[in-house]
Amino acid sequence: MTIILNGHIWKYSEFLENKRFSFDKKKILNLLSKKDIEVAYSSISSWKDYFPTPLIELHKLSKELNINKIFYKDESKRFNLNSFKALGGAYAVEKISKGNKNIVVATATAGNHGRSVAWGARRLNLKCKIFISEFVSDARGKAMRDLGAEVIKVKGNYEKSLIECIKQSNENKWQIVQDVAWKDYTIVPKLTMAGYATMMKEIVDQIKTDQITHIILQAGVGGMAAAMIAGIAGYLDYVPITIVVEPDSAACVLESIKTGKIEKIDIKRESLMGGMSCGEVSLIPWKIINNNSNYCISIPDDKISDTIKLLANPSFGDKRLVGGECATPGIISLIASCNDNKLKEKLKLNKNSQVLLLGCEGDVDEGLYKKLLNHTNRDEKID
Repeated sequence: MTIILNGHIWKYSEFLENKRFSFDKKKILNLLSKKDIEVAYSSISSWKDYFPTPLIELHKLSKELNINKIFYKDESKRFNLNSFKALGGAYAVEKISKGNKNIVVATATAGNHGRSVAWGARRLNLKCKIFISEFVSDARGKAMRDLGAEVIKVKGNYEKSLIECIKQSNENKWQIVQDVAWKDYTIVPKLTMAGYATMMKEIVDQIKTDQITHIILQAGVGGMAAAMIAGIAGYLDYVPITIVVEPDSAACVLESIKTGKIEKIDIKRESLMGGMSCGEVSLIPWKIINNNSNYCISIPDDKISDTIKLLANPSFGDKRLVGGECATPGIISLIASCNDNKLKEKLKLNKNSQVLLLGCEGDVDEGLYKKLLNHTNRDEKID
């Protein structure tokens, strides 16, 4: 059966089975423990305006795809930052500052992580320096400045902004609050991942007696995907099928799974999914994702607008949902997989399946969101 939504056929770019899959709960929890997640949850849940974000069923979409249930974790209202990233950077800032008001925090970002760090710094009256690439929109830069951060634009891509952040931070003795891990820099990224993993603690409370059979996880540098896998190890007594989804222009996890080692991608084209347009998987996330994810799938940008419109249609959920460009990959890859009968069978997506998707952001870039929501000409490129 060919599944067509909004009059358009949905396809994926590349699919890969992880032949090294062997879910090792002990190894995962040695890297990010249940205690790490519980400590993060205890702190974050005490913050002003905290509430568990909704877990919503997409009833019509599940019927269309002949799947029992599709759960959508809606992060569009997380602490008014409209992104799950609010859980990570701000928590890391709190932990590393330890009440010291004299430190300066710095980070490189495509947008959402930087907003979280800036917000966390503002909460604690700390100075904050944010490095962004030339491809980050003016709206995202303004959002970080509005939170009190000094925003420094760097020529080149995200990796170039990270290099400059590290350079200036070392020169000025600023404290780097990065969600990317590298040799001798793992503590802060693990803190951000512990913050992200609190989503799984919320989800476990929300699904009640339902059992998740599949979970589709977006990946940029892999922090959120790895954090959710750690959440699975910590909170579930079963192991759902885990699928990692990436833009086809920046599929660094997929390429690394192919070879069994971290591969750096030379990004030729920046994806509209800007927060996922990353050329290299982070060290700690890689140690978790490498052997503990079942499949990888890459997708093009051309279904982002259709998916945003789908979410905004109340008939697909209990209400109208605001999902930004990085909230769409789970839905895109799910529909595309169900459009390929052989792949749907291989993934065991059927009338008994209960699929978890992460709506990881809302309209964090309001201008781009409106452009995508109102886009009608499929042949016209969106910048």
